[in-house]
Amino acid sequence: MAKYAMVIDTKKCVGCSDCVVACKTENQTPEGFHRDWIVQQTHGTYPNLALEIRSERCNHCENPPCVPVCPTGASHIDKYSNITLVYHDKCIGCKACIAACPYDARYVHPDGYVDKCTFCIHRVKQGKKPACVSVCPTHCMYFGDLEDPTSDVSRLLKARKWKVVAPAAGTKPQVYYLI
Repeated sequence: MAKYAMVIDTKKCVGCSDCVVACKTENQTPEGFHRDWIVQQTHGTYPNLALEIRSERCNHCENPPCVPVCPTGASHIDKYSNITLVYHDKCIGCKACIAACPYDARYVHPDGYVDKCTFCIHRVKQGKKPACVSVCPTHCMYFGDLEDPTSDVSRLLKARKWKVVAPAAGTKPQVYYLI
């Protein structure tokens, strides 16, 4: 079974939001809602400041707190990909998963179900990259199988220093940021 992950190089990301637009277009998210977004964070003290720009989304955690709190089983881990998904027809919109997610990666779709990033699993099953990865003009986004030691994501995580968002949450995120 694959163990998909995304790696984002914060040294290359310029915050252009092409990934956000590609996601909205590919997944037809409603106006005012997003499955991914750009974060800018300043580190250090003046005059030694550094700006980090990150594209964020659902972290498709290995230990996702959104899954066990779902009363209907709508939030689940896909057996094919290990990607955390939501069965829209099973979701009752109770928002338990939204409260459990430490990444604020979910929202209630106007049609009443909870929606979030799917790593574009419909594209991945066709051998394509997620829409956000495929359009990145700086090529700062990588997607692949961590079980494959020759994949870009495996090689980058072995070669570069990286971090995850909110590691103290204990969710084992599968979105990594090269630093």
